[in-house]
Amino acid sequence: MKIQTIGFPKMYAQGEKRDFLPELFGKLSEFSHINIYIERDYGKGMGLCHQDYLNENSNLKFVSHYEAYEQDLVVVLKAPEEAAINQMKEGSALISMLHYDTRPKRNQLLKSKRLVCYSMDSMVDDRENRMVVNFWGTAMSGARAAFNKLKKTMKDFYSTERKPINVSIIGFGNLGISAVRAFSKLSYEEFKDIKAAGILVKILSRSITRDFEALKSILTKTDILVDASRRGDSCKVIVPNELIAYMPDHSIILDLTADPYDHRVKPICQKGIEGIPTGNLNHYIIEKDDKLYESIPREVDKRNRRVVVSCNAWPGVYPVESMKVYGNQIYPFISVLLEKDPSLLSMDSHNSYERALLRSSLDFYFKGISHMKAH
Repeated sequence: MKIQTIGFPKMYAQGEKRDFLPELFGKLSEFSHINIYIERDYGKGMGLCHQDYLNENSNLKFVSHYEAYEQDLVVVLKAPEEAAINQMKEGSALISMLHYDTRPKRNQLLKSKRLVCYSMDSMVDDRENRMVVNFWGTAMSGARAAFNKLKKTMKDFYSTERKPINVSIIGFGNLGISAVRAFSKLSYEEFKDIKAAGILVKILSRSITRDFEALKSILTKTDILVDASRRGDSCKVIVPNELIAYMPDHSIILDLTADPYDHRVKPICQKGIEGIPTGNLNHYIIEKDDKLYESIPREVDKRNRRVVVSCNAWPGVYPVESMKVYGNQIYPFISVLLEKDPSLLSMDSHNSYERALLRSSLDFYFKGISHMKAH
């Protein structure tokens, strides 16, 4: 299907203010034959109004939430709710953060609706480096929140006699490395003019996380435990809840991945660190007695608790900066779909964005699953 219309709906997750910035629509003005439908009040959460968008592109129509979902191509940062997915017409295209690996039920719904899906988090280049991502925004937002909370829970935080603050990071990919940089920056900013010891960062490799005795020893000295992992199997935990008991009472668990629980599949999908809740932009500091623990499936062990710092949209803590990054990154992908029928995309293309689009498709993901099962 040749794309003639694009819809840009708003997101209604708790605390979410982000929408794509006017500059993206200015770039899209070169496609004068495309009708662009934006939900009313788009950008309002970031202090923007209709005129800010019209100043960049006069070819915009402001519509209702569901009308935005009825277009040939829908572009929205966070994945749509089920009701919105059901509103989309069969054969239309969707660009969003769909996180195929940890959302099996949603994958089946998207497939049943025969939608042509492209997941932003699966858009990778020929070397499998992500092309639509804000690792720094995620890592820095989470690290700063966890670090500021530790100042309150760690009584000797500013003592010149204490040992260095220990940060243990699970995950050695781009997100984990960004977390190392974030804590290094925070350490310098906080302790450059005082004699208290700064932050000592440790990366926990798989050879450590699978050795529970070694992990116990590390956790007893860990002040901030960070999950920056990307698991191949979202049903397997990395740190069982029983090991949280070995962490100091003042310690913080920082959840950068924000993987969800899903009890609708068996075995259930759960987090890398067992028994911690997921927060949101309105509520990302989670105390030990927080009601969010009640949302965790009963099958999950959540007896041992520490303060958790978790958010399902970390870059959204700084919404304008976040959307400037995502807008610049997503434009080349949208332009490919506006220039070429999605059904004609080819992995033999000389256009790296076209190849990345195909890798990010739901069809490509399901083919990979079928290949793994066959072997």
